[in-house]
Amino acid sequence: MDFILSLLYKIRYVEIIEFLGTFAFAISGIRGAATKNCDWFGAYVLGFVTAVGGGTLRDLLLNQTPFWLHNGFYALCSFFALIFYIFLREHLNHLNRFFFWSDSIGLGLFVFVGAQKAMVAGYSFWVVITMGTITGIMGGIMRDTLLNRIPVIFKRELYAFSCIVGGSTFVILNWLRFELPLISLLTVGIVVFIRFVADRWNLQFPRLKSETIRQREN
Repeated sequence: MDFILSLLYKIRYVEIIEFLGTFAFAISGIRGAATKNCDWFGAYVLGFVTAVGGGTLRDLLLNQTPFWLHNGFYALCSFFALIFYIFLREHLNHLNRFFFWSDSIGLGLFVFVGAQKAMVAGYSFWVVITMGTITGIMGGIMRDTLLNRIPVIFKRELYAFSCIVGGSTFVILNWLRFELPLISLLTVGIVVFIRFVADRWNLQFPRLKSETIRQREN
């Protein structure tokens, strides 16, 4: 009985975190749609794709039914994010770094959820880290592809690297048998911290340049 109650607690806890991550990433997609002057429906679709894209690919790779097909609240969550953005965008644009922090927290939440689902499914540590990273980055890749932009993970400060470190943190803390709430807090925290440090000091991996670009620079 204790095992069953513990399992139910974990599932409910992970779902709450997934809802929060969905809301945060949906706002990211909706904001991207606003930069392209999309209508409200287009913004909703882009927000929804951004929010569920990474989790959908993760579940397909894990041979599971995509999570949002089991619960219609994920679609509603993206709708709430659209309403939230429509009515509060003027205020949000004046809040210093709101969208950066929203995206960073959503990224950390999804890394935790992706890693947790792979762990529960019984996969090895490297798959757990990979699934956490895929859950975090793939929605943004789909968003940027639909907006005809270069995905941020190919050019922005250590975006995918923060997911890998966050997933590794999750694995280590599970191995040390930390409680789930603390694991989630530390996993999200390390992802947000790396993004903040990278953004604050403009840390990036070295860029790969073609001979044509080098000749122009010379």
